[in-house]
Amino acid sequence: MKGELLLLSNVMFLLGVACGCPEKCHCHSSSKSVDCGRQGLVEIPPDLPPQTLTLHLENNQIHQLPAFAFRSVPQLMTLNLSNNSLSTLALGAFDGLQHLQVLNLTQNSLHSLENRLFHSLPQLRELDLSSNNISHLPASLGKPWENLTVFAVQQNQLQQLDRTLLESMSNVRLLFLKDNLWKCNCHLLGLKLWLEKFIYKGGMTDGVICASPDTWRGKDLLKIPHELYQPCLSDQVPSQALQPGSARRAAVSLPETHSVGERDHSECELQPKPKPANLRHAVATVIITGVVCGIVCLMMLVAAIYGCAYAAITAQYCGEHLAQTSESGRMEGKELFDSSPA
Repeated sequence: MKGELLLLSNVMFLLGVACGCPEKCHCHSSSKSVDCGRQGLVEIPPDLPPQTLTLHLENNQIHQLPAFAFRSVPQLMTLNLSNNSLSTLALGAFDGLQHLQVLNLTQNSLHSLENRLFHSLPQLRELDLSSNNISHLPASLGKPWENLTVFAVQQNQLQQLDRTLLESMSNVRLLFLKDNLWKCNCHLLGLKLWLEKFIYKGGMTDGVICASPDTWRGKDLLKIPHELYQPCLSDQVPSQALQPGSARRAAVSLPETHSVGERDHSECELQPKPKPANLRHAVATVIITGVVCGIVCLMMLVAAIYGCAYAAITAQYCGEHLAQTSESGRMEGKELFDSSPA
């Protein structure tokens, strides 16, 4: 039965190829792939074979994707749209692609993404949005992506990233975030905490390298000490919540974005210090204590030497005095003995 279905599928694909392979494309029946790359296309080719599993549209000049742009290939599993001129993606551009697993949108001109853009891709496993001009990602891009394992947004214009979006990717294992305009202030605290947990569980990332403020430019977000985020906690969490052991839990619940009218982002920037205040005080205390202890020990040593010297001199003097007294007594006894009657 399976063999008959496979044969039927291949026959249908061959018929599709024979009847309607797009003029500037190359259709491969064995792999059920269609290659339309490097053809100067400005739109999605019509009449693609319906059994297509892999579609290559890279290195063209496609500017936008309308709704249901891929309705002719409902079985599609891999779609490569890299190195085009895409700046607009209609809300239903990927509708109908229930089996799509790999989507490559690198090297385009995307500035933002609608929060429901990928809602119709329940099987998506790899999403590559690198090398675009994306400056903002919404807190949610549809329902949770339970199957997503690879997410790439490197080389964009991102300054912050809502951890809620990352938490919706429960199975992601590879995360590419480098070469963005990351602003390492209080708004990035949630991402820092999420990345620490992500790496602890075995996830792999290329890191978040700070672009601002100037003090942290070029530094890895994960290497910024937690102590420097204490002002963020004290500003955004009630004082009673910052009891011993609760600071980290409170940080996890911090909001990542702020509504219009709240404080300017510059007010949330970290004010880095060479060392935390409590550490400086501890070092100063240790130094002062060491100096005092040294002085006391030196005084005790001088006192001990003086006492020993005094005791030695006193003992010598007493010994000489006793010797003189004994000698004097013997002389007096001898004189008395000599003067007594014979």
